[in-house]
Amino acid sequence: MLHAQVILNPAAGRGAARRAESGVARAFRAQGWAVDIVRTEGPGHGQELAAQAARQGAKHIVAVGGDGTVHEVANGLLRSYSDAALGVVPMGSGNDFAKLTGVHGHDVASAVARLVTARSRRFDAGRVFDEWFVNSVGFGFGPAVVKARNANRLRGFLSYLVPIVQTFFRFQPPVLDVAAPGFRERGYMMMVEVCNGTTAGGNYRFAPDADPADGKLDVCLIRRVSLPRFLLAIPRVMLGTHVRMREVALIKTAKLTIRAPEEPLLVHVDGELREPGVNECTVELERGRLNVLVAR
Repeated sequence: MLHAQVILNPAAGRGAARRAESGVARAFRAQGWAVDIVRTEGPGHGQELAAQAARQGAKHIVAVGGDGTVHEVANGLLRSYSDAALGVVPMGSGNDFAKLTGVHGHDVASAVARLVTARSRRFDAGRVFDEWFVNSVGFGFGPAVVKARNANRLRGFLSYLVPIVQTFFRFQPPVLDVAAPGFRERGYMMMVEVCNGTTAGGNYRFAPDADPADGKLDVCLIRRVSLPRFLLAIPRVMLGTHVRMREVALIKTAKLTIRAPEEPLLVHVDGELREPGVNECTVELERGRLNVLVAR
């Protein structure tokens, strides 16, 4: 009998994951799988649980929660050099990683049914500040929005849109120096989103052509823009048509360096805020590093 080790974040989706726990167990058992569920108890616990499951020989480790939960579980597997297959039952607000695995928009029973027949695919994984990421890393406006979002109590789409508008009026685009093989640009930049996946922030298609298994990061650089151009850009980023705007540059690379000469970097890693207190970092990709269950 196949077995799923489930790591569930009870706080995900404003408690939706906690309420779905028994349904997740029933769904796996209905598919003929044995299942064990453990709950995370705070930040970083998902990583510890995933590493422990990997050491105990788990073959299928399923994250039930949002992108933060996936981030922790993936880091546990990657740091353990585990070949266990990562599955996702999406229960967060954005669920960007779930969009890459064919379970986004599915309820618990449907997501589990798709997982048990999923194929295993090798995804790339990025690294920054000695931390892995599986979807995206952002500099500038993106992490400033995450900081504002962490301070509000909105739900759903508004929890992403309102902090964007709030942040814009107090945001000062930093001077960033972005360098990759064959590319270098320095100037005032709204944001730099370094993508392994296609979306970040739930509905924003920063890298519409990204492939998490192609050995390249898709880097979306947006230069300083006026308020009217910014308001125009929001729906275009959601549609993925921003790539034709003059303020936007897209490059593909496996490694880049970002330097902020005037102030410390503010960063999000898979949507999790980081304030490392440094002015420079390198972002690198390792090809085929993570084993992921992708629905057929």
